[in-house]
Amino acid sequence: MKLILTLIFSFFLVSSFAQTTKNKAPEFAMGNFTDDYKITYTVNDTLWIQHPNTKYHIIKWNPELQYLIAKNDSNNKADANKYTRIDYMTFTGMEPFKWGFCLTVYDAESDKVAEETAYVDRKNPKKGCNGYPFSRMKITELKSTN
Repeated sequence: MKLILTLIFSFFLVSSFAQTTKNKAPEFAMGNFTDDYKITYTVNDTLWIQHPNTKYHIIKWNPELQYLIAKNDSNNKADANKYTRIDYMTFTGMEPFKWGFCLTVYDAESDKVAEETAYVDRKNPKKGCNGYPFSRMKITELKSTN
């Protein structure tokens, strides 16, 4: 009986750990940033803020395919309560810009539609975001919790 209880407990422990780690932001993407256009951002595991007032509530991170799915905040001026897919990629040789992102889809009716309709070309970051460049991000402060 102890063995069965130990196995059940271990399963739930591993299962809950897998669920929480799957929805974590990559380390490089957490903190406060400024992009090429001097727009500032705060990113953590559950929230992407484009300052001053645009918020995306992160539903899912997919680090393997380098994107996240979020629900637009109800107070966003444009596309409130819609769904967004943000694709991202890391850069080398572009210091101080370490990574970039693309608002691939920002007005989808559901998270599933946002996830399924996106396409980016990471081999061509200058035009791979629906014909536009990925916005390059440079850190201004490490790991914010806001």
